[in-house]
Amino acid sequence: MAASLSIRLLGPLAIMRDDVPVALPSSRKLRALLAYLTLAPHPVSRSRLCELLWDVPNDPRSELRWCLSKLRAALDEPGLQRIETEGDTVALRLGDVSVDAVEAAAAVAGGIETLGLDRLRTLAQLFAGDFLDGLELDRSPHFGSWLTAQRRRFSACHVAVLEHIIGLVPQGADEAGPYIDKWLELAPFDGRAHVALLENLARRGQIGAGEEHLATAAELFHSEELDFTPLREAWQEIRARNAGATPCARSGPAFPLPDLPVAAIESEPAATRRASLAVMPFAESAGTGGFRGGLADGLTHDIITRLAKLRDFFVIARGSVFALAEKNIAPDDAGRRLNVDYVATGSVRALPGRFIVSVELVEVRTARIVWAETFEHKPDDIFIVIDDIGNSIVSSIAAEIATVERNRALLKAPNSLNAWEAYHRGLWHMYRFTRQENELAQHFFGEALKLDPTFARAYAGMSFTHWQNAFQRWGDRDREAALAFESAGQSLLVDDRNPAAHWAMGRALWLRGEQDSSLLELASAVDLSPNFALGHYALSFVHSQSGDPQSAIGSSDHSRHLSPFDPLLFGMMGARAMAHARLGEFEAAAEWALKAAARPNAHVIILAIAAHCLALAGRQDEARTFAATIRNTLPNYRADDFIATFRFDRDGEALFRNGAKLIGLD
Repeated sequence: MAASLSIRLLGPLAIMRDDVPVALPSSRKLRALLAYLTLAPHPVSRSRLCELLWDVPNDPRSELRWCLSKLRAALDEPGLQRIETEGDTVALRLGDVSVDAVEAAAAVAGGIETLGLDRLRTLAQLFAGDFLDGLELDRSPHFGSWLTAQRRRFSACHVAVLEHIIGLVPQGADEAGPYIDKWLELAPFDGRAHVALLENLARRGQIGAGEEHLATAAELFHSEELDFTPLREAWQEIRARNAGATPCARSGPAFPLPDLPVAAIESEPAATRRASLAVMPFAESAGTGGFRGGLADGLTHDIITRLAKLRDFFVIARGSVFALAEKNIAPDDAGRRLNVDYVATGSVRALPGRFIVSVELVEVRTARIVWAETFEHKPDDIFIVIDDIGNSIVSSIAAEIATVERNRALLKAPNSLNAWEAYHRGLWHMYRFTRQENELAQHFFGEALKLDPTFARAYAGMSFTHWQNAFQRWGDRDREAALAFESAGQSLLVDDRNPAAHWAMGRALWLRGEQDSSLLELASAVDLSPNFALGHYALSFVHSQSGDPQSAIGSSDHSRHLSPFDPLLFGMMGARAMAHARLGEFEAAAEWALKAAARPNAHVIILAIAAHCLALAGRQDEARTFAATIRNTLPNYRADDFIATFRFDRDGEALFRNGAKLIGLD
């Protein structure tokens, strides 16, 4: 039986076999190599390892071979080789090895809010110090950057564990004190940590100690020119709520984390708050033209601007994030200082023939990496680089935040939702595309608007549900079209700079048969926010029927590029299919229609598009299969129903009637 092996990276690096330390050579680069390979998700090339750790020595590959031989002696067991080399790559196989950093990262990634108190206490014990405490390398800038990023990452994990422990320990328990002290040590400007301490002191009857801490915290915040007012107001509320507290009373949790501290220090009312995001300045590696004023700064500025134009969540202004970055504030610390829900960070590297941009989106409260991606681009034109990569980053960030917020709203009791959460709950139901789910979506959009009558996107969502009722014939078409128009008008009245408001109005005008006005509104939506995927899709939808089919194809492709996993992906593909059909490209129309129909939430109208396009392509058996499926749901479905659903021009109507005749839907 192999000995029990563990690697400790949180604190000074150590290897333990059956709880006995394994001796390692004194080489710091050997330790750095072990740590890097331990966390590497994929095999790493030898050239990358040489670049990472050696500053052009005489023979870096020889030094790498020496380090690997020493690591084999420390890690391998009889009959068990943990260092694998294949071709030019190196990897560690540590499936049977306990690694503290890997365990902590996996727990956070899996959802720290789902963990019980005992599991959180165990995780807290893993953090024996900084990641690779005491290990720095001279003249190894790439390793230095990696080490800094990992230390920030695991510090944020540690903070998240501490915060959740404090929210679960019994009221007044002595156990809370050390956890709060450690939280403040790691994140001295985190308002939630100060609220935790003040709440704990107040509940123990130690009002004087709370006043002393408040005075000290005021000096600390003022020294960094940070707003202290929210913390002072939080203390006043805590004192009033705990006016009758007796020392060490035990009747509930220490304080209701996570909700109370956030609500206490946010300037936005709880009922109307939105998700918030800070995009920290991207880092530039050597060779990209300097650290300020180059590609990284331009890309950061562009992403902030584009995200703000979406008007879907609160985005911290450029000046604030750049000011914090100038003080070398770590992104996770900046996120806590700015009291945002998410922080996006990135880096830019210039290599021969290509730029590489890596991006991460982190949920501040849990230290969980929500999304990470790497983009590559040829450096043909710097503006094309910024535009293309920026498009992908902005669309991905917006989509990932929407997904996380939607999932969070689904886990909450319906009567506890604020406007933002009710809106996202409505979106979830809306994208199920059934009559019953559409009614639930209307309910939640209505709840959002009761809580926040100025919520433009909720009005747009309400308009979409009425549009669906009209489009799917779930209600009287004229009445539902009028309600879609009315809700879209409310959205524009509230915020005429919101692309979703113009999108809703453009779709409502299409329902009314006002194509030219519809196209103008949809063009306004994408002019206001070029990254608004639904705006590009709606343009494709309208053009696919009676406008310019080539424009429909271009808009469809662009919408899918911006949002490749969109809930309306079937519509984007269906619009492209109808455009190909109008161009006489029937085989292409059939293939795109099949892709649309294969989407899991595709509704009966998408199946009808597939049936007609397949018929026009001469694929009658496949077309009849779709026709039979439609008639299982709608026994009396005919060509007139299909034609009445859309706004085809005369030639388009004749074309699709011919397709219906070929498969008996006429």
